[in-house]
Amino acid sequence: MILKRITTDPEVCGGKPCIRGLRFPVSRLLGLLAAGETTESILRSYPYLEAEDIREALNYAALLAEEQVIDLAS
Repeated sequence: MILKRITTDPEVCGGKPCIRGLRFPVSRLLGLLAAGETTESILRSYPYLEAEDIREALNYAALLAEEQVIDLAS
């Protein structure tokens, strides 16, 4: 899978993955979704984001989840 909307740049947000080079970290977007925000409410609040940005952020998170094993408290 090629991710075209997730970028990293050491000069932007300390190199954290961001949406399309914007100073909007993927982690922030995922946090909004995890907190229950809808795609529509996010797009209203952040008009420079696009629905495809949200879809790609979710794909990115899914790829990371496949790649890493994290011990979770039981």
